[in-house]
Amino acid sequence: MPHVSFRFYAELNDYLPSTKQQVPFIHPVNAGATVGNAVESLGVPTDQIDLVLLNGESAGLNRELREGDSLSVYPVFESFDITNVSKVRDRPLRTPRFVLDVHLGKLANHLRMLGFDSAFNKDADDAALMIQSIEDARTLLSKDRHLLQRHEITRKYCVRENDPRLQLIEVLDRFDLYGSFSPFTRCMECNTPLLQIRKEDIGLRIPPRVEALFNDFQLCPTCDRVYWRGSHYERMKHFIDSLPHSRPQGPAPSTGLPVRTPPARS
Repeated sequence: MPHVSFRFYAELNDYLPSTKQQVPFIHPVNAGATVGNAVESLGVPTDQIDLVLLNGESAGLNRELREGDSLSVYPVFESFDITNVSKVRDRPLRTPRFVLDVHLGKLANHLRMLGFDSAFNKDADDAALMIQSIEDARTLLSKDRHLLQRHEITRKYCVRENDPRLQLIEVLDRFDLYGSFSPFTRCMECNTPLLQIRKEDIGLRIPPRVEALFNDFQLCPTCDRVYWRGSHYERMKHFIDSLPHSRPQGPAPSTGLPVRTPPARS
C-alpha cells in the first residue's frame, strides 16, 4: 500500500479533520489508486478542485499514485488564470464575479463592458455589500479600508487608483483577467447576460433609422433594453482597444479582442 504526502489549500481544508487541515500529512492509498481516488477517499470532492501538483508538476485526476509521491491540491483560483496550467479539467472553475461599493460605479460599467459579472447598486450600504459578497461568492471591490477589514468578508480587494480607467487596469492586473474578455455580452445597466434577438421581433421599439442601418440586436431579459452597434459601440470598442491586453510583464497575446463582439446600445 503506497504512502503519499498530501497538502490541501484554502477551503478544501473544510472537508478534512482538524489534524489534517493546513498541514502536509502522510496517508496510505490503495495500490493503483489515482489522484482522484485518493482525494475522494479523504472526503474532498473532486468537483471543487481546480489544480493538482504531483511532485511539483500539474497532473490530472487520473494519474496513478506511487510510493513517496507528494500532492498539493488547490480549489478554484480567483486571483489569476490557470487555464494553461491545470490538467484537472479542460476549463478551470474560475468565474470572476464582483460586487462594487457605491463609489465605483464607473468601474462597474467598465467591467460589465468587458463581460465580467459585476453587481452594483448605488444605494447599497456596507451591510448589503457584505451579505452579497458572502452569499453570492463575489469579490468585494472597494476603496473603503474600514469595510474591507470586516473579517466576515473573505473575497475582497482594496482599489487604490482614483481614475476609472486606471481602476479597471488595476483590477485586470490583480485578478489576471486579460485572457477573459468577452466584450458587449452583458447589460450595462443591470449586469444581466444579453440575448440575441431578431430585428422583426423588436417591432416599433427602435427608431426607423436604426432599423434601416443595423441588423444585429441584443435584448436584456431583465430590464428589457435593446442593444445594437451604434455610436456608443464604436466609442466603447475604441476604449477597449486602448487597454493593455496582457500583464505588462507577460508575453503579448497572439490575438487582440475576442472574435465575438455583440452589439452595444446606440
